[in-house]
Amino acid sequence: MNDVPLPVSNPRAREVWLLAATFLVAVAGLIYELIAATISSYLLGDSIRQFSLVIGIFLSAMGVGAWLSRFVAQPLTGFIWAQILLGLVGGFMAPVLFLHYAALGSVAAPLYSMLIAIGVLSGMEIPLIARAMEAVGAFENRFENVLSVDYVGALVASVAFPLLVIPHLGLMSASLAFGVLNLLVAGLSIYLFREHVTRAIVIVWVLALSGAFYGLIQSERLVAITETQMFEDDVILTEATPYQQITVTRYRDRTRLFLNHSIQFDSLDEHRYHEPLVHPVMSLAPRRTHVLILGGGDGMAVREVLRHWDVQTVTLVDLDPRVTEIFRDHADLSLLNDKSLSDPRVEIQNADAWQFVENSTRAFDVIIVDLPDPKTVALSKLYSRQFYGLLMERLTAQGLVVTQAGSPFFARQAFWSIAATLESSRNPGAPGQGLGVIPYHSYVPSFGEWGFVIAGPNLPTERTPAFPEGLSYLTPNVWQSAQVFGADMDAVDAEPNTMQSHPLVAYYLDGWDYWFR
Repeated sequence: MNDVPLPVSNPRAREVWLLAATFLVAVAGLIYELIAATISSYLLGDSIRQFSLVIGIFLSAMGVGAWLSRFVAQPLTGFIWAQILLGLVGGFMAPVLFLHYAALGSVAAPLYSMLIAIGVLSGMEIPLIARAMEAVGAFENRFENVLSVDYVGALVASVAFPLLVIPHLGLMSASLAFGVLNLLVAGLSIYLFREHVTRAIVIVWVLALSGAFYGLIQSERLVAITETQMFEDDVILTEATPYQQITVTRYRDRTRLFLNHSIQFDSLDEHRYHEPLVHPVMSLAPRRTHVLILGGGDGMAVREVLRHWDVQTVTLVDLDPRVTEIFRDHADLSLLNDKSLSDPRVEIQNADAWQFVENSTRAFDVIIVDLPDPKTVALSKLYSRQFYGLLMERLTAQGLVVTQAGSPFFARQAFWSIAATLESSRNPGAPGQGLGVIPYHSYVPSFGEWGFVIAGPNLPTERTPAFPEGLSYLTPNVWQSAQVFGADMDAVDAEPNTMQSHPLVAYYLDGWDYWFR
């Protein structure tokens, strides 16, 4: 399409603005894509699958948008309309998705519909800006300049999203803020090219900007409304970090922690998880002077470890510093872990579990792995033969490891895959042999049947554990019965999990999908 040149004054200034607009809309477009991917991973699970789908759908929609741009007769007004529509669709994407999920419990249909619309509109931007620049007389290197600025904008957005946008705005406010940005780009374009803009565009723009600004001002209220609908109890704390969404709810004396909207503990029954996680391995270990805990930033596992009088040091490694800060410093929440994170014997390391284990030179008598379920490849690597091999290098000669291993009922094959992985992992004390393992389980009302596996190069199978006094759940008889699996949870064939194959992810997702989707 050959566009008619626009009779404009000061074409150089307008060329500069169009390049600046390219940068701004590139930032906004990638932010929308990242918001969609983050929301889908929060609400639909399996972050790698969801990020892959979002990226693929978004890029495909951009291709459609680029093709459709040829049918836009006036590139400048077409660009302005695209910004207005992006400001509305992209700006209200997060509020619509969270409200839809809170009301109906589903999000896939509106998510992918809005993502396609944003992708199509974003795909139209570059061709329309390039044609608009030609129309104002900027012929030289117009397309190359536009693409270069677009790529720089994408880089800025990708860096700013985890470091600035999410920590300071959160998903809801970020969506609305960048919607306002698109509308401000449309507004300045309307002003600079006002002689070519109709009254209808101005009216629609004013209404859209007013709506987006009002939504941004009310974003905290929107967050409160959606969380009230999504959670049964009162939300006493909610915060978005570069790693996850943290939400704490309370009803009377009942407190619950949610990470990315998935429950992590309920104060009414968390003892039925943390006591079996900690005390069998602590009681079986010949020594427990130095203990390493991977995950468990809420401090509950630390609380149980400190029940053992001979513990001298506890090293807690948790990726998100805000989780450990909240459960150490919050007046009410720190009481849930008996202020264990302020104990002088406890050292908190906010680091990636793999990197900490790989880089550390320290030796530990007991290692407790309290990490999230292996629902993604990124998490599955922390349940791999290679990772367990690294853990063995951090153990003392008689040391033991325990890991939470998911549900042997809901994800039966995944549980036994973890047991098989540990059993086949490298034994540094007996090359060519695997590790000794003790699989066991506990019923936790908030989760259902939950499983754990103890492993070590020299597992003391004949040792009778001696539990600390004052436990709420675990007794020697409970421990004995915990090692017995019913016919519907007993061992099944499952491949060990490795960094090359990751069968655990499929086992986990298939198991939970069978029951709940």
